Amino acid sequence: MSQQEGVIKFDLDFTPAPPLPEVAVAELNAWRRILFLLGLVGCDPRRYDGLGYGNVSLRLPPYSAPPMERPFVISGTQTGALAELAAEHYAVVRSCDPQRNRVVAAGPLRPSSEALTHGALYALDPALRCVLHVHSPLLWRHAVHLELPLTDPAAAYGTPAMAAEVARLYAEPAVRAGGIFAMGGHEDGLVAFGAGAEAAATALLHWLARALAGGG
Repeated sequence: MSQQEGVIKFDLDFTPAPPLPEVAVAELNAWRRILFLLGLVGCDPRRYDGLGYGNVSLRLPPYSAPPMERPFVISGTQTGALAELAAEHYAVVRSCDPQRNRVVAAGPLRPSSEALTHGALYALDPALRCVLHVHSPLLWRHAVHLELPLTDPAAAYGTPAMAAEVARLYAEPAVRAGGIFAMGGHEDGLVAFGAGAEAAATALLHWLARALAGGG
């Protein structure tokens, strides 16, 4: 593949810290478990050099925080291969500045390499509460046929260029309503989002079902 999975490409200011209470990630973990069972998050020795893939995040209060200071909890880097996560497998991103390519985070683990993309979405819309980054060869191959929004293939994941592409797409009402876009330059990569974990996952499963039905 053209990009090495799981490599952090942004400037990370990370502070080791205790995990959040389990209840804070319980619902997100439940949906993440479903994504793992569906193979949308996981690890396959035949793909991506055998590295884990996929990550999930959830906004944290205060929900009135300024765009680049909206905190969220996100699965830690290279946790994709784990069938089940606990609170110690998550990091809290305190601030995210795509233009400066900088993420400030704390927790037991460093945040996912996609944290900048998650943060870019949360900065665009205070109503967003959940972002899911998954890998689906089937859905990714059907992206054009399904007319899914697509980021520029030249924009690498976890970079300011990808954050700019996210902003470009999210400006379109149809993108906001559809709750998903495909990552043109990130093999099999898709991002679903919504007002909560259930909303984001439902949008993802809706489009996956359409792909399985032949894209009609």
